[in-house]
Amino acid sequence: MTLAEAPEHTLLRIQAIAEQQRIPKRFLEQILNDLRSAGFVESRRGVSGGYRLARPANSISVRDVVEHFEPLSLAGATAVGSTPPAPDAPEEAVLRSVWAQAQAAMLASLEKWSLANLCEQARELRRLRGDPMDFVI
Repeated sequence: MTLAEAPEHTLLRIQAIAEQQRIPKRFLEQILNDLRSAGFVESRRGVSGGYRLARPANSISVRDVVEHFEPLSLAGATAVGSTPPAPDAPEEAVLRSVWAQAQAAMLASLEKWSLANLCEQARELRRLRGDPMDFVI
């Protein structure tokens, strides 16, 4: 969220992001490298370097990010080592149908939320709680 809340084209140093998000710098480096290779963030090396979103926050859906880290293939999944269900197993067909519907509903919901929407919600919650605004410079 730190990158999504930053002004457009602003590069944020990894140390500042790690401190604001209260996560270890090494762990954040791994996450940012993964996000960079997926095309979600860009990085620049050097004294004036840092990280920023590769696209505007309103064009990156939560679904995009979730599916990058955790591919969602619940509907057609069968347990490792198990035999696929027999074509005449109505119970399994019904369960697959339920999982497929649940997955479709979840993906549709995640698609409606962008990183910008999450930032707006977080700002509103901070305002309601009376939290001071926190900017990384």
